Amino acid sequence: MKLAPVSITLAQCGKTFRGTRVLEPLDLQIGAGETLVLLGPSGCGKTTTLRMIAGLETPDAGGRITFGDEDVTALPIERRQVGMVFQSYALFPNLNVRGNIGYALKIKRVAKDVARQRVDELLAMMRLTPHADKPVAQLSGGQRQRVALARALAMQPRVLLLDEPLTALDARLRDTLRSEMNALLRELGITTVYVTHDQAEAMELGDRIVVMSEGRIEQVGTPREIYYRPANRAVAQFIGTINRLSGERRNGMLVTTGGAVPFTSNASDTAGMSRASNTKNSPALPSTSETLAAGPGELFFRPEDASLADPATAQLRGTVQGAAFLGERTRLTIDGAAPDALIVDVAGRVELARGTSVGISIAPDALIALS
Repeated sequence: MKLAPVSITLAQCGKTFRGTRVLEPLDLQIGAGETLVLLGPSGCGKTTTLRMIAGLETPDAGGRITFGDEDVTALPIERRQVGMVFQSYALFPNLNVRGNIGYALKIKRVAKDVARQRVDELLAMMRLTPHADKPVAQLSGGQRQRVALARALAMQPRVLLLDEPLTALDARLRDTLRSEMNALLRELGITTVYVTHDQAEAMELGDRIVVMSEGRIEQVGTPREIYYRPANRAVAQFIGTINRLSGERRNGMLVTTGGAVPFTSNASDTAGMSRASNTKNSPALPSTSETLAAGPGELFFRPEDASLADPATAQLRGTVQGAAFLGERTRLTIDGAAPDALIVDVAGRVELARGTSVGISIAPDALIALS
C-alpha cells in the first residue's frame, strides 16, 4: 500500500488566540515522503503547527500553507486528505477492529469490495488480522495504537499527522512500537509530521527535527545535526545531556579550573555550522577572530565525547563525586575539572570510588561553541 507523497510549505504561519501570540510567524518546508518531527516542551507551539497543517486551525493573516502546488490555507480538514492519529486514539468502542479501520470508507460510501480489500491490506500491514473481529476494548495499548494508525491510512491520505501517539503507553511498549512505526513509515513513504516532547522518539523517527521553544523554531536539522551541532543553548540543553566548560581564553586555549582545552577553529567552526543551519532563528554567533580573542569564554561537550586519561598528562583533572551504573555504561560526575560539575560516560565495567582523582581528555572536534 504505497501512498503518493506530497510536499508541504508553511510561509509566515503564525497564530494568535484572544490577543495572545502563541506561535510566531514561521517558514517551514517539508519534503515529499519526509518524516518531520516537531519537538519541544509543552506550550512551545508544536501542536498548534500540526493543527494548522491539518486544517483544524487557520494561520493569522498573511500565513499560507500549500500541499505541493495547491494552496490549502482556507481548506477545512475534510478536504485536505490528511490522516490523523491522536494521543487518545479516539477509537469507537461500539465497533470492532475491522469496523474502526473501515469507518471512514463506509461514510464516504466506498464500494464494499474495494473497502474490504483496503481494510484487509491494513489489517495485514499492522499484524492485526487475527484481531479483526475483536472489540477494541479487548486490545492491548499497542494494538489500539496500530488500529488508530490503520484507520488514519484507510482513506489513502496525502499527509499523515501524528500528535504524540505513544505518550499513553508504558516505556517498554513505547520503545517497541517506536521501532515498528519507524519501519512502517519508511515502508509507506508518506509525508509525515510527528509531534512529540520525547527526544528518543524524535531521534529515531525523524528524517529532520524541528526544535521549538516558546512559539519559535530554534533549529531545523537532521538528528545528528541537532545533537552534535546545536544552534544555541536552548537546543543544546533540551537535547540530551551537555557539559559546560567556562574560563579564560588565552593563546588559543580555554583555561579553566582543572586545566585547559583547545579553543581553536574547530570549536568556532561548530558554531558556524549551527549558524548556517538556522540563520533566521538563531542569534548572531561570534566570528572566528572574536572566538580566538582573549577574555572570558566557554565551550560545551557531550558526556560520551570525553574519555578518562592519566591525570598527569590529561587536559583536565578532577575528582569523582558520583558514579551511576547504567548497564552498558557508567555515568561519572566529576568535580574540580571545571566550575560546573562534569558528566562523563565510560564503559559499564569501569568502577571508580568516590574521591578518585581522574584526568579527562576531549577531542577538539567534539567541543561546541554556542551563542
